[in-house]
Amino acid sequence: MRALVVDHGEAGPVRFADVDEPVPSSDEALVEIRHIGLNFGELNYVHQWPAGAVHGHDAAGVVVRAASDGSGPPEGTRVALGMSSHAWAERVAVSPASLGTVPEGVELADGAALGIAGVTALRVLRKRSLLARNVLVTGASGGVGHFAVQLAALAGARVTALVGSPERAAGLRELGADKVLTDLTDLAETEYRFDLVLDTVGGPLVAQAWNSLAEGGTIHLVGYSSGQDTTFPSGALFGFGEPRAIATYGDMTPTSGELTDLLGLMATGRLSAPVGLRGDWQDVDDAVQALFARKVHGKIVLDVG
Repeated sequence: MRALVVDHGEAGPVRFADVDEPVPSSDEALVEIRHIGLNFGELNYVHQWPAGAVHGHDAAGVVVRAASDGSGPPEGTRVALGMSSHAWAERVAVSPASLGTVPEGVELADGAALGIAGVTALRVLRKRSLLARNVLVTGASGGVGHFAVQLAALAGARVTALVGSPERAAGLRELGADKVLTDLTDLAETEYRFDLVLDTVGGPLVAQAWNSLAEGGTIHLVGYSSGQDTTFPSGALFGFGEPRAIATYGDMTPTSGELTDLLGLMATGRLSAPVGLRGDWQDVDDAVQALFARKVHGKIVLDVG
């Protein structure tokens, strides 16, 4: 069967290759993949995976053989895969712990957009009550950002979305953002402080966000797309009052519960999938270039077949 595998050469980060058919264990389902979802991190940091390995974590498809031990969804079930290793292939053996059942009325391709982006946003925003709280989402035009803006607004937060340019602000107010900024220093003359910051950018922006963090607030670091270092001025991390915190994120635990919750919100129309580019996986090279060039607002979903 065909799959997208890691390529460490100049033509990378992925290439097509013929690979062996998966052999599911007793507690794994065999899923025929119909769509894959691309993420910036897994492609930009591809050197962290071995060359020739089937790549990718997010996808959606149909169960063609249920797990023999009786666990998980039955044959014929439409499913989304989230944070599941080796997902970019025509067929994948998957633990039910990484599967969410796609309800009727939800496009299967939209399920492929969830995965890392949707689960990351949901897990961070569940860390505290958000009702009437001030929440900042950086890199809000990306996949995680689009989900985070919607989910924070659903939870009753006052949401500020930060983007890199005015062109990338399109649609964020409609998703629930109360403010859309291109420069955090625009708030410097106000007393506006954030109770929670979901940061996907890293670099100098983290230090800026720290200066705008309320007492008892937390910055959750979920990405570093800027590729820049963060430097804090002397004394910036000292202060009185309720402690503030910076929290890292690297949670790769089973995602079935979160996928189910997110798909349920989609089914009721309260959450939309931020698919900014839809195409065929034959054109994966063009899709990767568009992702790296920041030409896509939201997620990239490619059809398999």
